[in-house]
Amino acid sequence: MTVTPTEIAAPKQRRKVNILFGLTLIGLLIGLWVALGLVTTSFWTPLNISNLLRQGSMTAILALGETFVIITAGIDLSVGAIVGFAGVIVAWLLQAGFPVWAAILLTLAFGVAIGAFHGFGIVHMGLPPFIITLASLTALRGFGLLITNGSSINITNEAFANFSRADFLGIPSLFWMVILVAIPSYILLHLSRWGRYLFAVGSNSEAARLSGVRVSAIIYMAYILSATFAAFVGILLASRIAIGNATQADGWELQAIASSVIGGTSLFGAVGSVHGPLIGAFILATINNGANLLNVNSFWQRIITGLLIIVIVYFDQLRRRRSS
Repeated sequence: MTVTPTEIAAPKQRRKVNILFGLTLIGLLIGLWVALGLVTTSFWTPLNISNLLRQGSMTAILALGETFVIITAGIDLSVGAIVGFAGVIVAWLLQAGFPVWAAILLTLAFGVAIGAFHGFGIVHMGLPPFIITLASLTALRGFGLLITNGSSINITNEAFANFSRADFLGIPSLFWMVILVAIPSYILLHLSRWGRYLFAVGSNSEAARLSGVRVSAIIYMAYILSATFAAFVGILLASRIAIGNATQADGWELQAIASSVIGGTSLFGAVGSVHGPLIGAFILATINNGANLLNVNSFWQRIITGLLIIVIVYFDQLRRRRSS
């Protein structure tokens, strides 16, 4: 059977709304860049722009994975812990003498396994996404600390450690990784039936099931993508800092959720895009970067992020009320 529930917006209409919202976000991002260029002397320096791209890239990939889950009306609180755990695994494998390619593939496989575990807990055990991913957040930090005995694993492989510091065509390699992830994600979410199924599940899972969608498979897919993207970010972070440490990326799950929400993803499900969370991540990175350049207390950065989330979710609620 094909998916035809009335609750699902037409793909063309949804794409039009996403494009308009995306242009608004780009305008906001450019406005921030112009303002910071006027009030600081170092914002537009090549070194700062390179740092800004590196800062936003890992959050962007993490936010994109989180978006797949939020579209299904779920949540993944474990992505920050997966980043730290993946960094420990790839560092441990490299220290054990595994080739770089094998260490990366095995670490990504751990991400797939964690995402499948979340899907199993939600689909077959009936656990709320909040609970199962919160449990993973705590457990993965513990596993990482057990493996490292509470310390760090140094990465001595120069090729691996130098990757995240390198540039290609004048653009940081980490930003190219965003593009590498974003293109297939766009095809999946906006140009394939699997993307339509994600929106269908988030809109009304029961209507989607009655229309022939394998809801359980879609939930598995969303959480596997989220965890795998987080494991990929863990690999990139380990490359950037040249260590594996289980305590790294603490609180990054909140940054990922915030970036996704700022990018227009609805916490109520069925609304989201690929470009939105990517732009949202760089908006957050720009705010943090500008605050650092202006010597603003780092605590204010958290307050600003929290206020942005409140405002955006509030207007999302208003939009939903008007459309209902």
